[in-house]
Amino acid sequence: MLSLIALISGLYDIVAGAFLLLAADRLATWFGLPPASPRIFSDLNALFLVAVGTGYVLPWRDPARYRGYLWIMGPLLKGAGATAFVLDYALRGSPRSFLLFAVSDGLLAVVTLAGLLADRKPGEI
Repeated sequence: MLSLIALISGLYDIVAGAFLLLAADRLATWFGLPPASPRIFSDLNALFLVAVGTGYVLPWRDPARYRGYLWIMGPLLKGAGATAFVLDYALRGSPRSFLLFAVSDGLLAVVTLAGLLADRKPGEI
């Protein structure tokens, strides 16, 4: 189950990062925003997403050995990302469309947490 979660999470991040890198202006338009200025801001976010997504290859191939990666990038990073999107929407008035990212990141965080807890050995987190 953890291999499947890693595969889905990795593909999610790589696709989002590639889209942001290759079509940042179009993505901004879809969300009713001006393009990032300077463009390096969206480029760096895209590279971060692609790097995180590529890192999921490790737990996809050997989830027992790379549980730590799943903990950090799943419940911690994706959970914090989902929380940040909700708080930004509530406190700073970011576009409602950003809640899509809160839902998708939050869902992946919860699914990863459930998978990690269900697949642990005695004494393992």
